[in-house]
Amino acid sequence: MVTKKNHVLTAGFAQFPKGTPIYETQKVIGAILIIDKSTDMIVDASFTFILKMTNEFISSLVRGKCIKNGVEEIIQEVETKLLIPGQRAVIQSIITAYERYHDMK
Repeated sequence: MVTKKNHVLTAGFAQFPKGTPIYETQKVIGAILIIDKSTDMIVDASFTFILKMTNEFISSLVRGKCIKNGVEEIIQEVETKLLIPGQRAVIQSIITAYERYHDMK
């Protein structure tokens, strides 16, 4: 990926729920988003899941989304398509990354 002048990288993190298998191996999830400031579009995304398939699946849910008016559309899609015990932590990591971006803007 080529970084452009108007791209920024933001990240948000959240803890997985204690007592879940994923907490025992990972504890925290990170959402790393590259956002085009001129369009508020997520041009690329990555998550800190150990498994590549999980990372790629969640990244595909957020990539290409406009966050000018918030992340509610992304949250709804994650709620319906990501059926894992740490779903709320993934959502919280996205919200935190968005809030960092929004505060900067």
